[in-house]
Amino acid sequence: MNLSACKNPFLEEEYKGEYRAMTRVKIIPYNPQLKNKAKYLRKNMTLPEVLLWQHLKGKQMVGFDFDRQRPIDEYIVDFYCKVLMLAVEVGGQIHDYQIEKDKLRQEKIESFGVRFLRFSAKDVLTNMEGVLITIEAWIKEHQ
Repeated sequence: MNLSACKNPFLEEEYKGEYRAMTRVKIIPYNPQLKNKAKYLRKNMTLPEVLLWQHLKGKQMVGFDFDRQRPIDEYIVDFYCKVLMLAVEVGGQIHDYQIEKDKLRQEKIESFGVRFLRFSAKDVLTNMEGVLITIEAWIKEHQ
């Protein structure tokens, strides 16, 4: 297989007939006590999160791997791509009432080099195509 034909430019080395990512991923610390909460959140995702996950899982988004409900520092982000250091957040109505708290949370996570894309739950439910186009465009611009 020709590497230039691969969707993901980070795939460089062939191993047993498959291409693997060869980039170094920055390890970001997290509170191990959040693992159980993250597991709970994965099992109890909101409808907008479930619908978006259907398009992010399995390297469907331009060949990049996303995790869901990923602990970072003292927080959990909805979706996270380690290679791109990109967090994708789906905000429900609760976020309308905790703007300052969310701002501080985002600033702390960004201090590790993580970048954010935020979407409202309404956007995910009513304009999934626009959300996916935005994520794909961001990836193509920043990879």
